Amino acid sequence: MIEMSRRAMLKSFAAVPAAGLAGGAVLGMPRVARAAEFSFRYGNNLPMTHPLNVRAQQAADRIASETNGRVEIKIFPNNQLGGDTDMLSQVRSGGITFFTPSALVIATLVPVAAINAVGFAFTDYDQVWAAMDGKVGGHVREAISKVGLHAFERMWDNGFRQMTSGAKPIQSAADMDGLKIRVPVSPLSISMFKALSAAPASLQFSEVYSSLQTRIVDAQENPLPIIQVAKLYEVQKHCALSNHIWDGFWFIANGRAWKSLPTDLQTIVSRAINEAGMQQREDIKALNASVQADLQSKGLSFNATDPESFRAKLRDAGFYGEWKGRFGDDAWALLEGAVGKLA
Repeated sequence: MIEMSRRAMLKSFAAVPAAGLAGGAVLGMPRVARAAEFSFRYGNNLPMTHPLNVRAQQAADRIASETNGRVEIKIFPNNQLGGDTDMLSQVRSGGITFFTPSALVIATLVPVAAINAVGFAFTDYDQVWAAMDGKVGGHVREAISKVGLHAFERMWDNGFRQMTSGAKPIQSAADMDGLKIRVPVSPLSISMFKALSAAPASLQFSEVYSSLQTRIVDAQENPLPIIQVAKLYEVQKHCALSNHIWDGFWFIANGRAWKSLPTDLQTIVSRAINEAGMQQREDIKALNASVQADLQSKGLSFNATDPESFRAKLRDAGFYGEWKGRFGDDAWALLEGAVGKLA
């Protein structure tokens, strides 16, 4: 219902005479607003209230202003243009120009893009941004360019994933033994939890709450805002600040459309999108802090973890060695250069 009213509102704006939009009339005649020379569509899966779309809209407004209306970017949020797989296909074909897939989504097309989601690779955001703004990100961007897409230099934040449990807190790798934990349908995630001797179960997100409530699974893992929105604190007692996986959004463009832009316009668009991404990172950081406080007030207890115990378990189980082979020696060397020895 919200989206329908939004569409109706947009239609009503479209019906407003050009004079109302262009700032007045000359000699009683309406001044016609000039159509954009380059009109692009940007699709994503998040609501307009999410920091990603708030900052993207600011970037679009800035781009329109700094290009004197030559470049227009229209945002289609909340899966209006289809699911992630659909939009990834559309941005490749040119049906849409911009898309922000998470690294795990674009990894279905560019496997090395999932390297940032290696279990317990990053201990904090300092390591994340050093890697993704540096050589690891550069390696992934080069791989993305080979499939006809352009990736902007700054990734946007999707957050660290944390583990919640019902019976007892998760403090070290020993607490994972036999733990029935819900995970997304991701080969990397399933592989990691099996290596930790847990019993991962791939369930649709819509089933998570009821599965925890009925003890089909004992635990789950997600970023804190998801735990809040889904009210998982009602069926879980403990939250381990494990930071076991970090994922972000690549801001990508259709390669042909990007190359069609004159160099001066590319510079304006890149600067606006990259700087908006840096602001969105700060938004997510502040959001996570407020969400944790809210979850604690609702009875969810938080505890720190021993990340090295998890790394040691994964190393002994051959997890890092397996994924080093999948991602390739070059990409793995760049990751270890940012986070230290893993395999």
